[in-house]
Amino acid sequence: MQELLINIFDKPLGIIIAQLVSATRFTVYLSLIAFVGGGIIALLITFLRIYPSKILNFLSFSYVWLFQSLPLLMLLFLIGLGIPRFVGQDFDPWYAASISLIVFTSAYLAEVWRGAILAIPKGQWEGAAALNLNFLQTLRLIIIPQVYRYSIAPTVSFLIQIIKGTSLAYIIGFQDLMLLGKRWANSPVIGSEPFIIFPIMAVLYFCLCYPLAIYAKQLEKKYSIEN
Repeated sequence: MQELLINIFDKPLGIIIAQLVSATRFTVYLSLIAFVGGGIIALLITFLRIYPSKILNFLSFSYVWLFQSLPLLMLLFLIGLGIPRFVGQDFDPWYAASISLIVFTSAYLAEVWRGAILAIPKGQWEGAAALNLNFLQTLRLIIIPQVYRYSIAPTVSFLIQIIKGTSLAYIIGFQDLMLLGKRWANSPVIGSEPFIIFPIMAVLYFCLCYPLAIYAKQLEKKYSIEN
């Protein structure tokens, strides 16, 4: 692919574009790790948020409040630079970026899914109680099949925020599109000026996010019509 881009754009622009496109895959990998890992934790937090237990409600609320209150940039600094300095041991940027984005994602997805559950009319909970269904049975048989319709569009939309959020991971040395782009923009190579590099990076981020935005819009229209 690099040779093809060099033939189209010549040097050094062809090399730059090829390297930026190649680095984009690490942005995708980190986004998927954050989305899947954060989604798993968010399922647990959502369950604890709605479970009829004041202690569990308080603990899950505290988790969400804590990680929603901390900016993602601060989380990256703390986990990627602060903790390693405190314990006196280096922390791989992959692990630091993944953990930071996972906890950040889980806090927000938990609230998205909790909001979807709260959107279910209370009468359905009351009807389940009248049928002598316990909490877990009510969730499995009545609530969860309906929550999908309320939560799928905002969940896909939040994936876009995760992709854009990965651009902050460069501050801890994570090798992705943003870090490579900044290195090229700061290099003395003629043809790698910031006004050339950053528009290319913007196009690549756009190519990642725009299809998801269209998909989320389609899901929103689909389920709003069904409702």
